[in-house]
Amino acid sequence: MTKILRAIDLRATCNPASLPVGDSRDIPDDPAALGKTQPRAHAALSLALSIGGREYNVYLAGEPYLGRTHFARTFLDPAAAKGKTPPDWLYVHNFDDPDRPRAVSLPAGQGRGFKTALAKAVADLREEIPARFEREAYQTEKQTLMRGYNADRETVLEEMEQRAKNEGYSLFVDDQGGFTLYPLLEGKVVSDEEFERLDPDLKKALKAKGDRLLEEMGSVLRRLSKEERGYRDREKDLERATAGEVADVHLAEFAALRAENPAIDQFLAAMRADILDNIDAFLPQAGQPAPPAPAHGEPAFPEDIFYRYEANLFVDNGQLSGAPVVVEDHPTYFNLMGCIERESEMGALYTDFTLIKAGSLHRANGGFLIIRVDDLSANPGAWEGLLRALRSGLGRIEDPAEGGEHVRTRTIEPEPVPLDLKVVLVGPDEAYELLLYNDERFGKLFKLKAHMQETMPRTPENTEVYLRLAAKVIRDAGLPPFDRSALAGLVEYASLVAEDQTRLSLKFPLARELMIEAAALARGEGAAFVSASHLALARRARDFRVNLYEEEYLEEYDREMIKVATTGEAVGRANGLSVRMFGDYAFGLPHQIACTVGVGHGGILDLEREAELGGPIHTKGMMILKSYLLGRFAQDKALVMTGSLCFEQSYAAVEGDSASGAELAALLSALAERPIKLCYAMTGAVSQSGAILAVGGLNEKIRGFFAVCRRRGLTGEQGVLLPADNVVNLMLDEDIVAAVDQGLFRIFPVTTIEEAMEILTGIPAGLRGKDGRFPAGSLYALVDERLGRLAKCAPLGFPGQQAGQG
Repeated sequence: MTKILRAIDLRATCNPASLPVGDSRDIPDDPAALGKTQPRAHAALSLALSIGGREYNVYLAGEPYLGRTHFARTFLDPAAAKGKTPPDWLYVHNFDDPDRPRAVSLPAGQGRGFKTALAKAVADLREEIPARFEREAYQTEKQTLMRGYNADRETVLEEMEQRAKNEGYSLFVDDQGGFTLYPLLEGKVVSDEEFERLDPDLKKALKAKGDRLLEEMGSVLRRLSKEERGYRDREKDLERATAGEVADVHLAEFAALRAENPAIDQFLAAMRADILDNIDAFLPQAGQPAPPAPAHGEPAFPEDIFYRYEANLFVDNGQLSGAPVVVEDHPTYFNLMGCIERESEMGALYTDFTLIKAGSLHRANGGFLIIRVDDLSANPGAWEGLLRALRSGLGRIEDPAEGGEHVRTRTIEPEPVPLDLKVVLVGPDEAYELLLYNDERFGKLFKLKAHMQETMPRTPENTEVYLRLAAKVIRDAGLPPFDRSALAGLVEYASLVAEDQTRLSLKFPLARELMIEAAALARGEGAAFVSASHLALARRARDFRVNLYEEEYLEEYDREMIKVATTGEAVGRANGLSVRMFGDYAFGLPHQIACTVGVGHGGILDLEREAELGGPIHTKGMMILKSYLLGRFAQDKALVMTGSLCFEQSYAAVEGDSASGAELAALLSALAERPIKLCYAMTGAVSQSGAILAVGGLNEKIRGFFAVCRRRGLTGEQGVLLPADNVVNLMLDEDIVAAVDQGLFRIFPVTTIEEAMEILTGIPAGLRGKDGRFPAGSLYALVDERLGRLAKCAPLGFPGQQAGQG
């Protein structure tokens, strides 16, 4: 008996009266609601939180519009808020090896304070050290050292002069500390000219005596030089002691921090020593004022040593409360892994530790980093850097050109920061499989797959969870309240998106878009609540914005530029249904499928494949048709025929097997020479045994055929044949439901091609009896007889040449 679906079977409605709330304001907030919709993903993320180490990172897999990143944030934010706030990280100058800056960690919030206090201390030192050297106490002590040295020097020089005089010489000391001996004759100094006029023997004797005297005075001169060095050392010690006192005063405020942090103590000790070694840099140059301290953020040029005494606040967690959750939406190598910047001075590039910048990997350290795989795939260098960092547990900051063919400029090698974080990659299942099979490191580092499902069962409990999530969207977006009818409409829309009467779609971003648009329409009307009518109006408005191509196609059907009959009947012709996609908008269109058969050994030709317009799945469907004919009609004879099937007026590629049922119907009609009623359209795949199998896009296909029939005028005879297994997928528009309820349109669920042929032709298909024959007058008896005649009429072919082999 032919079954026709009732209006109640065409969509799963939600009675507003069944909802236990008056409007969305009555729905309580439920922080755990989102986790209830995704139990697998929730379990994977929960496990990731409980397992430490670098290997248990997470791949959050799911299709677009599931709110994957939002789900990750919703789960991780509360967990991160309860976590420990990670420390601040700073980079400081390495006085032992300037090319390898040191990384220093401080408790969260102390990094900025240390940086500020250090800058103030250095500024005070630059001001106070020169001032301390101008004080009377320092000058007095310095003069005392100088007078003591000068007195000793004068004593030594007097001794040398007296010795020279006793030997008959005069000692002359110049300003540079050098001295010269001049011989005395008759108490007078002999000049160089007079010395040359002396008797040679006398000159020789005087010269030899002077050389001996100079040699004897060498030890005295060495003692004088040692005294001078001692004086210089005592003067330098005085300077160092004075500057050291100033430094100790200003560095004393770091005493507690130094006691708790050996790295800070080591840095400040090295910094103090460097200051004492470079006191001249703190003093004004001759005729110049003291160099001003650089303003905050002002770069220190290479010749300026004071940049060494700064602290580069690399990661500042002072504003955090708990662990960080960082979403990197532009994961270039530098944005992810950090970088070493360079500045130009007089046309030359230089860098130092103050130009080290953190990446999101460092900012997320101690917490969670969320990255979309499609963003990361556009930056191969970032992917390699991420894997290296996770594998080593160190956040190195390097030039990505290292190891390449680029010309390297002088750079620095900062000490790497130890990493302790969880990385959550967000992407589709296809990307997960590609990474898993093509990069062994991925499987070792991302051991947890958090799989997000697209739908959940439409149970009262899940409906309540869904509405709680909808209410949260309303509150977060500041939308007007939704009344009962609108809430019921959201439930129905969730089943529509899921294309299943028994399930709810979890693509919340799509529902959120509709809710925002419906709320805008409600505000435009001045309505206090959003109702189901606003949701319906928003859907129609959305369709109108994107259905231009659909409307143009329908106009072509109106003008009969596209030949598809919705009344009458024809032999070897059937109405099939297909789905077109333009952007994110899908719509269905009917197509005429035509078949011709005749004598020959050509088998069944798929014209779409011959024209290279048919895809592999469509070709497989055509092969199944041949298998069906062999199974039904080639048990007592060879199957010899030539036939062809095609989508008429189809100029685009054809893929899928959802039209194979209609194609088989056209073929059987052509073989039986009995017409098919063109008031019907059919969709559904067919198996080798003749079962009609479920297909996709049912709602769009029915909507497309209904639209053509309605524009031409509904006769009450038109309808669609679909797989019985697909009834659960029906979520048809209210106008189609109303037409079915009024008897103007019919929908037939079928399970076999025989059942479909009886509806399409009005003739019983018939079953093969024990005698091997079909009942007289049945459709299959006509097909069997026709195939027998074709086999007899066909010329002798090559051995084994049968339909399906040619």
